[in-house]
Amino acid sequence: MSFSIGIVGLPNVGKSTIFKALTKKNIDIANYPFCTIDPNIGIVEIPDSRLKKLSEISKSKKIIPTVIEFFDIAGLVKGASKGEGLGNKFLSNIKQVDAICHVVRFFDGDTTHVSGEKDPKRDADVINLELILSDLELINKRLQAEIKNSKSGNKEVLFRIQVYKKIKDILENEEMLNRHKNDFSEDELKEINLLNLLTIKPMFFVANISEDMIGKELAIEGYDYKIFPISAKIESEISEIENEEEKNIFLEELGLKESGLSRIIKFSYDLLNLITYFTSGEQETRAWTIENGINAKKSASKIHSDIEEGFIRAEIVSYKDFVNNDGWSGVKNAGVCRTEGKDYIVKDGDVIFFLFKK
Repeated sequence: MSFSIGIVGLPNVGKSTIFKALTKKNIDIANYPFCTIDPNIGIVEIPDSRLKKLSEISKSKKIIPTVIEFFDIAGLVKGASKGEGLGNKFLSNIKQVDAICHVVRFFDGDTTHVSGEKDPKRDADVINLELILSDLELINKRLQAEIKNSKSGNKEVLFRIQVYKKIKDILENEEMLNRHKNDFSEDELKEINLLNLLTIKPMFFVANISEDMIGKELAIEGYDYKIFPISAKIESEISEIENEEEKNIFLEELGLKESGLSRIIKFSYDLLNLITYFTSGEQETRAWTIENGINAKKSASKIHSDIEEGFIRAEIVSYKDFVNNDGWSGVKNAGVCRTEGKDYIVKDGDVIFFLFKK
């Protein structure tokens, strides 16, 4: 199971520059709309200081961090839901991702703006409206089809009609579904998730700013999504510094504790409700990404389906106990290593050894 973030926005707002800095991947960047056609995909390691400590204790030969994928999706324009600017293609690319990073331009400059001048609220409205219209078109088609089938009185069909009408009402008010999750029951959300709608995906904003805007509070009227102020130009410079000490000095000079992109990576992980468990031994120490609330047997499938199918039990210790007792032998002697069955809900930081039938 992989997890991914789609970077979206109008053309020339800095999406590709941010993607390049984030993933350290060489891509085409140009000062004209639709330089990006097919989505660029980059894999980014999730920073986790626990890996190094576990590796030292286990004397591991290698460390393997967990990762998240970022998709640089081509710039959307007004009318994208009707096919403007290759919009249908770009909207279909968004369906592939688990969450949306919406880049909005706050800086002035020579870079061509597709609407002539910067206006963060207008730009945010344009993108979100296109996502809403795309979902509304899909829901209207599904609703009409289910209404035709409703004469049979099938309870499942009637339930879907009820859910689709609730969705339709929200979208027709030009509101994002991800702001209304609490309005739906658990069963309704399961039905919604089958539709792979764009507006239900978690979203946050990246405000692409100039250097003189660093430290300023930013807001976009009408939106309460998390906003990350980032200078794509500065982040690009930071990403090119290989030496960590030099990078930290550069950040300090700018009055920053860490790069904006590091904060985005960590926040994206939390936004998707992900946690990390570890396996640690002489061969490797490795981080594994799972959704919060997954049980031990299902978590084992992250490593290999054979482990899930042949699951017997799991030996589990917290990261803190593993470190404080000097690894596997120490935790067993101290009596802090637990044996858990298939229904145990894995917690962030668990160090696990799975026993299974081969």
